[in-house]
Amino acid sequence: MNLNRFPQQHRSGQAPMPEEFKQLFERFFQMNEGGDESSVVTSQWAPRVDVREDANRFVILADLPGIDPAEVEIWMDKGILSIKGERKSEVTEQNERYSRIERRYGSFHRRFALPDSADPEGVTADGRHGVLEISIPKRPETTPRRIHVGGAGQRDGNGGGDGQSTRQ
Repeated sequence: MNLNRFPQQHRSGQAPMPEEFKQLFERFFQMNEGGDESSVVTSQWAPRVDVREDANRFVILADLPGIDPAEVEIWMDKGILSIKGERKSEVTEQNERYSRIERRYGSFHRRFALPDSADPEGVTADGRHGVLEISIPKRPETTPRRIHVGGAGQRDGNGGGDGQSTRQ
């Protein structure tokens, strides 16, 4: 087996410069093609997510292996659900040599615009086996209320609504 030596990743979790350029170009072309804009620009990486809707709720599944679910921040404000956290790098020895470094470390921040039917008061989250599941219930459907519009012939000018005069 032939192992090629790759430069060691910086301890700060930052990707080497060529990788940063690649990410920049990918983000640029995704935004111009109407791609995913849920990653906040300051994120060092973005976890992969699935978003689905069923009859009673919206569900977001986020792959977060190696992250304690209790340390992930989740909030909803003005119809935007935000997920923020950090994957911390394992401490490595200076003299360790890697043949490949693919895992990403650092902070992330994802945002998802939800429809008005999402109920921010009932959001729940649960993390198992490296997957964070966020459940956003839907508000109950409300029947539109019909509003009666009165016409000019229905009032007598004295405040009565029956169209009959009260003068004698």
